Amino acid sequence: QVQLVESGGGLVQAGGSLRLSCAASGLTFGSYTVGWYRQAPGKEREFVAAITSGGSIYYADSVKGRFTISRDNARNTVYLQMNSLKPEDTAVCYCAAKRGSFSFQFVNWTYWGQGTQVTVSS
Repeated sequence: QVQLVESGGGLVQAGGSLRLSCAASGLTFGSYTVGWYRQAPGKEREFVAAITSGGSIYYADSVKGRFTISRDNARNTVYLQMNSLKPEDTAVCYCAAKRGSFSFQFVNWTYWGQGTQVTVSS
C-alpha cells in the first residue's frame, strides 16, 4: 500500500520560511516523479514544484526563486523549502507521486498525501 505523509506545515509571518517533507512508502521511490501541489480555499488545486527520477525540476512561475524542491532517494523523502513566504501562499500543500515524466495536470498524478496546512500571516 502506497503512503505519502507530509509534515512541516504551520503558521509563519510574511517573509518567513518553512520546510515541508513528504515521506513515501510502498513504492519504488527513486523511479517516481514526485512533487507538490497546493489548494487555497475556494480555488482549484495548483501545481507548485516537481522533480523527476532523473533530477529534472519544474516550478510554478509564482514560486520560482523562492521555493526549492529536492529529494533524498535513500530516505524516500521529497522536500520543499519555502522562503520569502507571502500571504497568497496560504494553502493546504499536498505531496504527489507518479510514474514516468512530469505533468502539470494534477489528474495525471497517481498517489497523494493527506495534505499539510501552510498559513502565512501579513
